[in-house]
Amino acid sequence: MTDADDRLRRLDDPDFPALTMSQAAELLGVQAAFLRSLDSSGALQPHRSTGGHRRYSRSQLGLAARLRGLLDDGHPLASAETIVDLQDQLAAARADADRLRKSLRRNPRGV
Repeated sequence: MTDADDRLRRLDDPDFPALTMSQAAELLGVQAAFLRSLDSSGALQPHRSTGGHRRYSRSQLGLAARLRGLLDDGHPLASAETIVDLQDQLAAARADADRLRKSLRRNPRGV
């Protein structure tokens, strides 16, 4: 495997900061100022290149899109952040409950 293969494989990582601010803004259909405002508020913390430029991962774009949807619905940023956090907690709790149910079906006595 070559170094180029290793570098390309990083693109499969949803947390790899592959996108510049202008690329991220274009993909989301927002102005770069929107992404800067999320950064300055602490709602989204992009990675920084060695030159100090913002770099965004796919997972960060997903979060920005979720926040944008809530902001478009009229929620203030602080509320949107809380809603996203609660949605994520609920999804994790549901996944835990599903794992427990499957475990109980496989081993109903808990042995």
